[in-house]
Amino acid sequence: MRVIICDDHAVFADSLSLVLTDAGHVVAGVVYSPEDALPLLRARSADVCLIDLHFPAGTALDWMPRLRLAAPATRFVVLTGYLEQGVLEAGVAAGVRGFAHKGQQAGDILTLLRRVAAGEVVVDQAARRAGSARRRGAAQRVAQFLTPREREVLTRLARGESTQALAKAMGVTRSTARSHVQSVLSKLGVHSQREAVIEAARHGLVSVETGEWLAG
Repeated sequence: MRVIICDDHAVFADSLSLVLTDAGHVVAGVVYSPEDALPLLRARSADVCLIDLHFPAGTALDWMPRLRLAAPATRFVVLTGYLEQGVLEAGVAAGVRGFAHKGQQAGDILTLLRRVAAGEVVVDQAARRAGSARRRGAAQRVAQFLTPREREVLTRLARGESTQALAKAMGVTRSTARSHVQSVLSKLGVHSQREAVIEAARHGLVSVETGEWLAG
């Protein structure tokens, strides 16, 4: 397997290069930016290019069209500390063939690279779990700023209740209900009830199907 490594963390990149070489593979080059990867990909054939997700000059996905044009036969694996669903979808659409978790042992990354080189599309489950944990953490941070009353308001909004219905169900005046709703919008940083429900669902606070509170 011929591999090109592109990561701005030089110690990590160089260490992985040694692991690959010791395992009998050929490291066609190690670079520290997507800009430097372009001429290397054109000049040296590689089965796989392992590239970090984040760089000062943009993400690997931003660079993917140029990188793939430079080396159409090379399979690209993106290295990340956590994997958001949006990044996964955008990466697959851009032609990424694998996602590896940066916290994994070098041997595990090597196994993933072999599978990608063999033609598989592989997503490291550790990266998925890290992404899920990060989303749960974000949900908990948002949830802690909502009072129990505001949480109830948010779940009722998710069920599609109007302010009038919400006021009746909660035993408060419409004015008080509107005040609760406005407080929820302010804390979520949105401008409408619909945006509040979307934002709450995105953070995993409520279920849009049942209106159930999910954040614990």
